[in-house]
Amino acid sequence: MAYEFKLPDLGEGLTEGEVARWLVAEGDEIAEDQPLVEIATDKTTVEIPSPASGTVTRVLVGEGEVVPVGTLLVVIGGEGSSRAPAQATPAVRRLARELGIELDAVHGTGPGGRVTEADLRGAGPGGREGRRERMRGVRRQIAEHLTRAHREIPAVTYVEECDFTNIELGVLVPAVLSATVRRLRDFPELNARIEGDEIVYLARYDIGLAVQTDNGLLVPVVRGADTLSIEELGTEVARLADGARAGTLAAEELRGSTFTITSAGKLGGLIVTPLVNHPEVAILGLHRVGPRPAVRDGEIVIRQMGNVSVTFDHRVVDGARAAEFALAVISDLSAA
Repeated sequence: MAYEFKLPDLGEGLTEGEVARWLVAEGDEIAEDQPLVEIATDKTTVEIPSPASGTVTRVLVGEGEVVPVGTLLVVIGGEGSSRAPAQATPAVRRLARELGIELDAVHGTGPGGRVTEADLRGAGPGGREGRRERMRGVRRQIAEHLTRAHREIPAVTYVEECDFTNIELGVLVPAVLSATVRRLRDFPELNARIEGDEIVYLARYDIGLAVQTDNGLLVPVVRGADTLSIEELGTEVARLADGARAGTLAAEELRGSTFTITSAGKLGGLIVTPLVNHPEVAILGLHRVGPRPAVRDGEIVIRQMGNVSVTFDHRVVDGARAAEFALAVISDLSAA
């Protein structure tokens, strides 16, 4: 008897998932509750156990494919699939059709002689141009998220310099976070989002912190940032950043932010223009801080200077208000 396993409802409103990695192959014997497949959702990967024991007879969705909930993924037991002489995943077979390539004519370099996507690319026209790699997992989600943000949001960036001399570099990010939250109370349109034809002014201050990881840019969320001291913010920022890089954060810790701060430290550049983290309406960028000449009381002195930017959705935030917000944050930081 065959057991047909479909992509289950993973909760939290998710309607689709990406097959990140199969933990079995056709022909494998699998036990009930043995790890079957890894499914990538919104910046989180979950391992799904097998619902039945038996022989894996058909794998119907290839790695890297995004499918809706309810899609048939794999058949356990029953009769095996009738394979063509060339072995390949469904995704590779589809790509072969798109490229007009006969699978039987391609030498497979995958396990058991299976034809891979790289094999197809190398066999097709222009196959020697270079390596091709499908965007998958976090990288695919980043691409989709930023494409949507760029397409939907009329964004403008305001930049001004800030004197950070009075702030210890070790607490720079928590200090910026604290000043940002304090000033968001005075500029509620920056802690908001658009829903249909309404602007929702959010009553919570859950601040996203962009963190670069080996798997791409993640945005863990500092919950209730308005209730935390700078010391507590520093502890939470360190915990979230470490968890993001280690891949140990829960899905809930990576969603639901109301405003985002991004800082790349030494890689921050003199000026960059961050993209708004949709569905938010603004993002504050902290750029490279270092010793620079500045004029104080008519004298040239060396101060710890850096630029602060605010990129904002011009549908919700007026330019003057964004500038006033940035200057208010900078004033608090310079006086710290």
